[in-house]
Amino acid sequence: MKQPNSQSCSELMLRETASQTAGPYVHIGLALHVAGLPERDEEIWSRMARPEAEGEHIEVVGTVIDGNGDLVRDALLEAWQADSKGRYQPEFDLKKPFNSFGRTATTADEGSEWSLTTIKPGRVRVDGIDEEHGVIDDKDSHLANARSALKMAPHINLAIFARGVNIHLQTRLYFEDEADANAECPVLSRIESPTRRQTLIAKREEADGKVRYRFDIKLQGEGETVFFDF
Repeated sequence: MKQPNSQSCSELMLRETASQTAGPYVHIGLALHVAGLPERDEEIWSRMARPEAEGEHIEVVGTVIDGNGDLVRDALLEAWQADSKGRYQPEFDLKKPFNSFGRTATTADEGSEWSLTTIKPGRVRVDGIDEEHGVIDDKDSHLANARSALKMAPHINLAIFARGVNIHLQTRLYFEDEADANAECPVLSRIESPTRRQTLIAKREEADGKVRYRFDIKLQGEGETVFFDF
């Protein structure tokens, strides 16, 4: 009879347990109505800007598509963006006209779209980024000072959570009608391939007289969206 410790390590190793990752539990806590649960009185959700918020009011819509080309119907997205003047609002308060943070989710509907009601963000200043040397930690260095006047193109930061995504994905949404700003953005321009860069550009539409931008996120395969390691 073999003793347990006489077996090879490969025989004793257990296979990795199947992982549920982000879904559906994340919706139960963060996307109540998507999970079919009653909403709370105060909810962090997809309306980031109230009617009185300064700036150009827009809607952003899109889908999440997996490597097989199928819609991901249970993805949750978190958005983080500057206000119309290029300033982030770190303190969240539903009574404020605008909040920099919001959440949305794809749905079980036929189109399975996520959406955000917000304002077009302003350009955020870049401090201490050098194209050749990377991030400059010393804010007083001449390289940092030389680049402090640079501004990123208007964009929305997005984090994607979904079943099968073990670590949430980070990407950015830029705007089709900000071509000049996009061309000189020190972050967007670091993506060497123009084709890959286009995966971050939201297309402008008009729906019911309102400005809308469409941004479809492809998790894998041909046309895969660029993801960042922040």
